[in-house]
Amino acid sequence: MALSELDQRRIEKQVGEFVDARRPPPDIRPQIDIGYRLDNQAVELFERRRSMRGHRIEEEFARLVYVKSRDVWKLYWKRTDLRWHRYTPFPESTRLDVLLQEIDEDPNACFFG
Repeated sequence: MALSELDQRRIEKQVGEFVDARRPPPDIRPQIDIGYRLDNQAVELFERRRSMRGHRIEEEFARLVYVKSRDVWKLYWKRTDLRWHRYTPFPESTRLDVLLQEIDEDPNACFFG
């Protein structure tokens, strides 16, 4: 089941504030930047940069999935095998902002290296 418009706006506000705080200075954003997309009940955070050939590429580094039946957010990270794996140090929370803080602090260097 999809999220309500009110929930979507609340999520976009929280994630938007997180992304804005992590974005690089405006003068280097054409070379490297971060962003997010909201897709049904999932939020993907990604890095946007130019490849060696000059093409723009996006590499996802975090995925937050809302499980409505349990009212919980699950956190995933993308390993070198390019698959999503549960972030075992802190796999889920009832609060999105708590998981965004975990991503921001990145104590295990899984999201920002």
